[in-house]
Amino acid sequence: MKRSILILFAVALIFCNNTLSGQQDKVVSTIIKLGQTDNQAMNHLDVLTNRFGGRLLGSDSYENASAWCAAQFKKWGMEVVLDEAGTLPVGFNRGPWFGRLLSENGMDLHFATPSYTSGTKGVQRGPVLAEPKTQSEFNNMKGALKGAWVLIGGTNNGWPIDYSERGDSIRAKIIAENEEIAKKNSEINAENRRNNDKDPKPLLPYKEEPALFYKQMKEAGILGIIQSSTVPIRVLYDRKNVNKMTFETLPTIPDIKLDEHQYKIIEQMVKERRYFLVEFDIRNYFKMGPVKYNNVLGIIKGTKYPEEYVMMGGHLDAFDVASGGVDDGSGITPAMEAARLIIAAGGKPKRTIIVCLWAGEEFGLLGSKSWVSRNDDKLGRISNYFNRDSGPTVANSLTVPEAMYDDFVKICEPLNSINPDFPFTLNKRTTPPGPKPVAASSTDAGSFAVKGVPTLTFGIPDAKGYDFNYNEIWHTERDMYNKSIPEYQNQTAVVTAVVVYNLSNLDHLLSRNGLYKEPEKTEQPGK
Repeated sequence: MKRSILILFAVALIFCNNTLSGQQDKVVSTIIKLGQTDNQAMNHLDVLTNRFGGRLLGSDSYENASAWCAAQFKKWGMEVVLDEAGTLPVGFNRGPWFGRLLSENGMDLHFATPSYTSGTKGVQRGPVLAEPKTQSEFNNMKGALKGAWVLIGGTNNGWPIDYSERGDSIRAKIIAENEEIAKKNSEINAENRRNNDKDPKPLLPYKEEPALFYKQMKEAGILGIIQSSTVPIRVLYDRKNVNKMTFETLPTIPDIKLDEHQYKIIEQMVKERRYFLVEFDIRNYFKMGPVKYNNVLGIIKGTKYPEEYVMMGGHLDAFDVASGGVDDGSGITPAMEAARLIIAAGGKPKRTIIVCLWAGEEFGLLGSKSWVSRNDDKLGRISNYFNRDSGPTVANSLTVPEAMYDDFVKICEPLNSINPDFPFTLNKRTTPPGPKPVAASSTDAGSFAVKGVPTLTFGIPDAKGYDFNYNEIWHTERDMYNKSIPEYQNQTAVVTAVVVYNLSNLDHLLSRNGLYKEPEKTEQPGK
């Protein structure tokens, strides 16, 4: 009798396991079919970039995009957490901007300004002067500076001129050093004249610093400063002052980064002392703070291991000189679509799946660092965090440590049935593991990696050769929706959905053996 019961129990267990396995296979097949026939990855990107635009931290666009993403997650049946990660003392919204050279060879000007810097007070028109390099030059032109635009040296690197007290202090020191150089040059000139300029001694070079007389020029009443910029124009934000701004101490001088080709034309006209005007209309707006910012977390609760996690995502914020179509719209929208596909296919993962849309990555990984610091108890129970923040290319490979390889063979088995144009390759890592990073890298995965959390990422080549160049769009005016690549985005969404869903259904967490090099043990004194 007992033997019969055991046999029946074994048969029932096999049947149950086969049924569950069949259900999982059916879910994966449905994910793939939906991904082929009803893929919404580019629709999500369209809304984020073309309805909300550049999602700068502290802007209305970021807040609106957060609300929309949360609403989408709820509509799909996910639990939503608006996870408060911090505040900024003021907010910033970018409006349109225009500029024009007014002369016989007039032209529209191609330029941008860093976020959290000043706009104009409507259309402001004035002459253009070259910045003074010495105190005597400043003294000679200070009366002409009022109502003028000033060309400054250097080449734009994305950041505005630092107008803080520290910046003023650095410039004051250089001004003093240049005064000493000016005295020595005066002596050299006198000596050269005494020698009738025979074999004249060369003059000493002055120390160069863009906007060296920034404070003095501001007090003299300049309209703003103009600096040369390579194309495409890259502008970032006022990182040195944003956390100390108040609504009473906002910047007042527009910091214009002008197309290098147009800059050269204007610079030459200034050298020739020709009369012309330029006008700018820059609508940079601030809002009262403090301005809270949230991570947006979409959660599919696990049925068997709800306190264990598989995570995927990227950063929701983007610089607002463009619309964040690639950085990181192309990262978060496949993760959003992967979650939608899992739910639409009837997926019931054993582990909790979390879609992470982080705040403030561009401001220093603010959102992911905040979440990691407040969720230390969860970090050991994260199987992997998949981060996407490298462009709209296609996920077609994965390289994993040996201890994870057998699990990923099962996880990735369905991937080659998605699209024959994109064969998927699973590789076993052959190089020795490196040490666990001691500082977070420049993307949100770094916030997890420093804590030892696995952050395996897909290989993402430009498999069909669309000539994608990440540096062309990175933090520049070209980071737009039309720089994304739809077939890559759609494929990546399906690959991500299958891998994340299958990983969530393992009967164990991924092994971390061999993920990082074990720290060397030091002998205790006396042993």
